[in-house]
Amino acid sequence: FDTRSDITIGGARDVRRISDNAMRGFILQAEDLLDVQATVVAARDLRRKLVRLSAEVPNLAAIAELIEECPGLVGAIGQAIDERGEVLDNASPGLAKIRKDLQIVHGRIQDKLRSLISSSQNQYLQEPTITTRGGRYVIPLKANYKGRIKGIVHDQSNSGATLWIEPLHTVELNNEYRSLHLAETEEIQRILAELSAQVAIFGDAIKRLVERLAELDLIFAKARYANAIKGIKPEFEPWRTLPVTKSKKRSKAQEEEHLTPPNPHPGSKIWIMGARHPLLDPENVVPTDFLIEEDVFIVLITGPNTGGKTVSLKTMGLMVLMAQSGLHLPAKEARLTIFDDIFADIGDEQSIEQNLSTFSGHMTNIVRIVDLVDERSLVLLDELGSGTDPAEGASLAQAIVDYLRDRGATTFVATHYPELKVYASQTPGATNASLLFDVDTLMPTFEMSIGMPGRSNAFAIARRIGLSDTILDDAMAFIGASSTKAESLLDSIYDMREKITAQEAGTRLALAQAIEERDDLKRKIDKIELERQEILLETQQQAEAELSEVRKEIRQVRRKLRDAESINRLKKLQKQTEIVEEELLEVLDPESEVDEGQRLQKRRKPTDFRPGDTVLVSTLGVKGLVVSVDKHQAEIVVGRLHMRAQLDELELKSRAEEKSEEQTISPHAVESPGLELDLRGRRVDEGLMILEQYLDSAFLANLPWVRIIHGKGTGRLREAIRQALHENSHIRSWEEGRDGEGGAGVTVAKFEE
Repeated sequence: FDTRSDITIGGARDVRRISDNAMRGFILQAEDLLDVQATVVAARDLRRKLVRLSAEVPNLAAIAELIEECPGLVGAIGQAIDERGEVLDNASPGLAKIRKDLQIVHGRIQDKLRSLISSSQNQYLQEPTITTRGGRYVIPLKANYKGRIKGIVHDQSNSGATLWIEPLHTVELNNEYRSLHLAETEEIQRILAELSAQVAIFGDAIKRLVERLAELDLIFAKARYANAIKGIKPEFEPWRTLPVTKSKKRSKAQEEEHLTPPNPHPGSKIWIMGARHPLLDPENVVPTDFLIEEDVFIVLITGPNTGGKTVSLKTMGLMVLMAQSGLHLPAKEARLTIFDDIFADIGDEQSIEQNLSTFSGHMTNIVRIVDLVDERSLVLLDELGSGTDPAEGASLAQAIVDYLRDRGATTFVATHYPELKVYASQTPGATNASLLFDVDTLMPTFEMSIGMPGRSNAFAIARRIGLSDTILDDAMAFIGASSTKAESLLDSIYDMREKITAQEAGTRLALAQAIEERDDLKRKIDKIELERQEILLETQQQAEAELSEVRKEIRQVRRKLRDAESINRLKKLQKQTEIVEEELLEVLDPESEVDEGQRLQKRRKPTDFRPGDTVLVSTLGVKGLVVSVDKHQAEIVVGRLHMRAQLDELELKSRAEEKSEEQTISPHAVESPGLELDLRGRRVDEGLMILEQYLDSAFLANLPWVRIIHGKGTGRLREAIRQALHENSHIRSWEEGRDGEGGAGVTVAKFEE
């Protein structure tokens, strides 16, 4: 919600104690009531905003729906108290009357005192001012003129030269003014008591409201912190159960197979990539990978001093604690199990006051840890066994790690002891880890390597800084050939690891380039497909526009159909329409294969026609009488028109009766639609459509005239009908109906002869 400045709990206060006081019957101060009002308003506004966004943030909306709005409380406080905490005049009718009377009395007092100051007696005054003493209005009188102005002395200056006197003729007014002030105070207290009682009614709701706001505030803070550290959401996995493994005994003297020490793995999971300590500068901190194998739960970290072992332990503990506290992690990826307890012994806890050495300080913590630890615990130990004799410390450290392993505790230990390196390499469930050191620069790299023990680097560092080769050779002889061989082997392993790492980096680079090229090719293909779709769409639109123009022309020809030439034109347009439709179909679905035979099936199959048959000309939608028939065409009489039509354009409606060969066929008109058309109650568009069809049928039926009933109404339909009659080529003239025919509500149209 960093981009949503309106999502906030601004203005809210922790008013739970205030609510408790109100519920105990205390009268709240105006400032406390304003805090309650601001909190309720902030909660109400936040609730409504989050509920509106429930589709985007359903979990936050579910919390917000628990907020109670305390109806009426906000308005009651707002009507009685202003933003400065002053009780308003209109808080009650009584308070309004008291304050009005106060203004009147105050004005009278001021008038009397100003009159005295402006009189001849002002020579006795120290200065012409009006002030108050003890809530009563007074004037400054010179002490040597005491008694010249009758009144009550309320105060005198430090020098005694000035007396503050209340003149006798303002005493009663001051008494009234003081009485009104007391009444005002009592009324204000009564109003505050009423408001406090309303707060008490909603006391429990207000406390729950504050708790919901605190919960949302914590969530918002976590979200903003996650955004600040560019954190990722950790994934939590369930605890697993691992089987006990078998192996061959290491001793060559014995050949029997036996069970290795069991691996009491608790089923924990720690897999964090690119972890950064949240308190270190993100621009400079070196990310650490805690990629622990699934059969490992004891990690022994070795490496030089100042190499980052302690920071790594602290980073590990913080990652787990942050994840289990609902925070995002400053890492690239994290998969963890949830631990019941996290124990840590990090740092030097020596104390002169408590008579604790470094070793004693560590042991005190470890004693407490081993008493509480179980298989759902995470233990972090720094410099285990340090501060005492190295041999004893190493033995003690190994025993403690072995105990924690038997208890099934997931454990991370930082140590210098080589004995623990051997322990980690030979014990199921344990592994070595090291923090790398650059011998060339004599600086740690702070990079962790899981599965590899750390090198001491003491001889390499000493040689780099110039220690004599003679001394180094003697030192290497003192530690023994086996230790020297082990260090050489570690050097070889690290060199091999660096080569493999470099090869992996090259492979990753090549893979990234291949992925980039693949994505680029996909974008080009998508662009080509988009252009193809645009071309198809443009072609479709052009074809549809052409088809629309052809159909429009067909309608115009039908409307003006009067002779055989128009009929032939119509047939050509009809065929052109079919061609355009077929082309449009091919554009819309170019891959579809439409059999020509299927298209022909859509046309009507020719029927044996004979003179005298009544047929429907499908291309025109009119009926006519067959006059003559040849192999492909028939001559048709439609009203006054003679035309020729293809046989597949005709549909038989009625068969002619058998007649003698000498009998000739006389054409007759199509069926009459009637002399009258009633369009009353029709909309203009609908009425014009019906009128057009009616006029065509009436013309073909040889009707001399027709009567169109449209009614008077607003006149819109009448004007539209008469305009259509004026534009129709079949109509010779029209006139308004006579009195006996309907007058202005009827139009009579006459056809061309």
